[in-house]
Amino acid sequence: MKTVSKLFTTCLLLLAITACGNDNEPWYDGGNGSTNWSGQSGSIDADFGELTSFDIAIDSTALSEGSETIPTDDEDYIENNTFPSIISISYSGSSATVSGEVDGVEITIDGAHVIVNYRLSGTTTNGSFKIYSEKKFSLLLNGVDITNPNGAAINSQSGKRAYVVLNDNTFNRLADGTKYNKVDGEDMKGTLFSEGELLFSGKGRLRVYSSTKHGIVSDDYIFLRPGVDIYVNSTTGAGLKANDAITINGGVINVETSGTASKALTCDGTVTINGGRTTLLTTGGGEWDEDEMDVKGAAGIKADGDLTINGGTLNIKSTGKGGKGMSCDAIITINDGDVKVITTGATYKESTYDTKAKAIKADGDLTINGGEIMVRTTGGDGSEGIESKSVLTINDGSIMVYASDDAINSVGALIFNGGSTFTYSTSNDAIDSNSTLTVNGGIVVACGTTSPEAGFDCDNNTFAITGGTLLGIGGDTSLPTESAAKQPSLVVGGSNLQAGNTIALCDDSGACIFSFNVPRAYNQFTLLLSSPKLEKGSTFTLKSGVSVTGGTSLLGFVTGGSISGGSDIVTQKLSSMVTTVNYTGMGGGMGGGMGGGGWFRP
Repeated sequence: MKTVSKLFTTCLLLLAITACGNDNEPWYDGGNGSTNWSGQSGSIDADFGELTSFDIAIDSTALSEGSETIPTDDEDYIENNTFPSIISISYSGSSATVSGEVDGVEITIDGAHVIVNYRLSGTTTNGSFKIYSEKKFSLLLNGVDITNPNGAAINSQSGKRAYVVLNDNTFNRLADGTKYNKVDGEDMKGTLFSEGELLFSGKGRLRVYSSTKHGIVSDDYIFLRPGVDIYVNSTTGAGLKANDAITINGGVINVETSGTASKALTCDGTVTINGGRTTLLTTGGGEWDEDEMDVKGAAGIKADGDLTINGGTLNIKSTGKGGKGMSCDAIITINDGDVKVITTGATYKESTYDTKAKAIKADGDLTINGGEIMVRTTGGDGSEGIESKSVLTINDGSIMVYASDDAINSVGALIFNGGSTFTYSTSNDAIDSNSTLTVNGGIVVACGTTSPEAGFDCDNNTFAITGGTLLGIGGDTSLPTESAAKQPSLVVGGSNLQAGNTIALCDDSGACIFSFNVPRAYNQFTLLLSSPKLEKGSTFTLKSGVSVTGGTSLLGFVTGGSISGGSDIVTQKLSSMVTTVNYTGMGGGMGGGMGGGGWFRP
C-alpha cells in the first residue's frame, strides 16, 4: 500500500472526480436493464384521441428551462457556499492519480482504490468511493465511471450536505454489484448513498444502475435543480429514495424499476415537484409483506407525507399487478403542471388480501387547483383513475380520466368548483362519491357504463348542484337533492342510444346549450343534464342526430357550438329544480319512450 498524507488549513472540501478514457462514452438512455415499453390492455369503446392513445417512455431529450432564481440565504444552493480547496481524483483502469492539498486530509491509494480521509475514504473501478466528513462538501462528477461489485459506487457516511455537481457536457456512470459487503454500524442502501442531504446541480449527465438495492438514496433529503440529466435503472429496489423529502425543481429525471413492489420515487416524508420533466416507469408485480401482514405493489411515486405538484411535466407508467401511478399516505395537491399517468396491471391478490392498480391515490385529501391531467387505467376491476380516501376537490385545471373501474372516486366529500373534467369508465361509475357530491362550477362530463352503474353516483347522500355545466350518462344516476340545489337539472331515461350519435340540449329559443357525441352504445340509459343557462320554469328541448360546428370541445362534449339537423326527442318545462322524464329511480330509465319503439334509434 502506498500512502500519501497531506495536512493544510480549510474547513470545506471540493472533490473533483474524473475518469480517463470516458470523454467519448456515448450517451445511453436505456443502458443495461432497460425495458421496452409498448402496448396497452383493456378495450377502447370510442375515439378519445390522446386519452386512449398516449404512451409513456424514457425521454432524455434536452429540456428548455428558464433561468433559475437562487435564494441568497439558502444553503441548499452550492452558489451560497465556498469551497476554496480541490482534491482531483483521476481513475485509469486499475490505478488512480490524486492531486490537490487540503488541511487535515489524508489520502491513501491502493491501486485504483482511493481513500480520502477528512474523515473521508473511497474507492472506484471495482470498488467504491466512500466519504467521511464533518463538513459539507462538493462532489464534482467530471466524466466518471464507477462500478463496485460489492456495494455502493459512492457512499457518503457524512450527515452533512453533499453537493453533487454534474460537470457541464460530461457523462457519468455509477453501478453497484450483486452483493453488498456490510460494514458494522454503517448503512449502504444503494448505488449512490448519503447519510446527509444530496443536492444535485450542473448540466452533465448521470446514469445510475442498481442490481441489488436502490439507485440514489439519502437518509435526509434529495434536491434536484434545473439542468441536471439523471437516469436511474433499478432491478430490485427503488430508483430515488429519501427519508425526509424529495424536491424536483427542474432537470430531466428518468427512472425505471422492475423489482417486485418497487417504487420509482419513494419518500418517508414529502415529495414536491416544481419543474423539469420527470418520467417514472415500473414493471414489478405485487408481493406479500410479512412485516406488515399485508400486500403491496409497485408505484411510480410513493409518499408517506404530502405530495405536491406545482409545475413541470410528470409522466408515470406502471404495468405490474397492483402497480399504482401515485400513492400517497397523506395529502395530494396538484397546483399546476402537465401530469400523465398510465396503469395496466390487474389487482394483485394474496389470500384474502389485495392491492389494486390505481393511477392517483391519496389516503388524505386530494385537491386539484390547476394543470393538465390525463389518466388511463386498463387493468380491470379495481383499476380506478383518481381516488381520495378523504375529501376530493377540483377547483381548476383540465382533467381527463379513462378507467376500467371508477374514473373518480372519493370516500369523503367530492366537490367540483371549476375546471374541465371528463371521465369515462368501461365497467363502473364514472364519478363515485361514498359521501356527499357537490358541483359548484366548472364543466363535468361523466360517462358510466350500463345499469346498475351510473354517470354520477353518491349513494343516498346529498347531491348538490349549485352551478357548473354537467352531463352524466350511464345505466342510472344519483338524483340531485332538490333542497340543496340552486341550479335546475334534468334527468332523462330511455333506450337504444347508439355510439356516435350526437345529442344536444337546447333552450326555448332553439340555441344549443351543449352537445355530446355519445361514446358507447346503451340499450338502456339515464342522462343527467344541468347548466347555468337552465332556469326554473323555462322549457328545454333535447335533440338527437345533430351536426355541430364551432364551439369548445372536451372529447366530444361541446359548449358554444351551433347545431343543424337532427330531430326533437323531448320538449319539457323545468317545473322544479330537479325535473325527471321517463325515469323510475334505481335501475335507470324505462325502455320504450317516444313513439313506443325506444329513444335515439340509429
